[in-house]
Amino acid sequence: MTPILKNYVINEATMALVPAARIDFDTIAIEINRELRIRKTPHQLLRSACLDNWSTYDGRREAVTHHFGFKRKVPIPINPGINLYTFPTHSPSDFACNWIFHSHVQALLPAFGSSQNTPAQTTIIFKNRRQMPLDVSHYVLAKQLERTGMCVGRFGNGNVEGIQY
Repeated sequence: MTPILKNYVINEATMALVPAARIDFDTIAIEINRELRIRKTPHQLLRSACLDNWSTYDGRREAVTHHFGFKRKVPIPINPGINLYTFPTHSPSDFACNWIFHSHVQALLPAFGSSQNTPAQTTIIFKNRRQMPLDVSHYVLAKQLERTGMCVGRFGNGNVEGIQY
């Protein structure tokens, strides 16, 4: 059985933070080679990670909004020095919001439903070949990747690798 951690430090191996509606844990941290269950919410983990990197979540969010004008689903540069950028799949206040770490995304694959009533779905292909289906349209995820890439280019070292979408 996978142990449940009281805390987690977001790092270069973190690929996604997934909210979990469980009694004993609130987040699943997906790393390159493992999954961890954590008793803190994704938002709590992000706030801690920003503080650990000499800023605040609100300060990072405000800086991105100031430079790019993004007001909703704002990408967060947690630590530009080590290329640690994340973006939300939904509004951060929405429980269904997953946080995806830009540097691990290789491609986005749209899923086409059989009718207009089928919710939009996209599969994220990570560089380690892991797949993560999400109930988010391809357009929205592609836009989030693009926005985060703009942040990487502006705040980081300018090294934005090509992502297929």
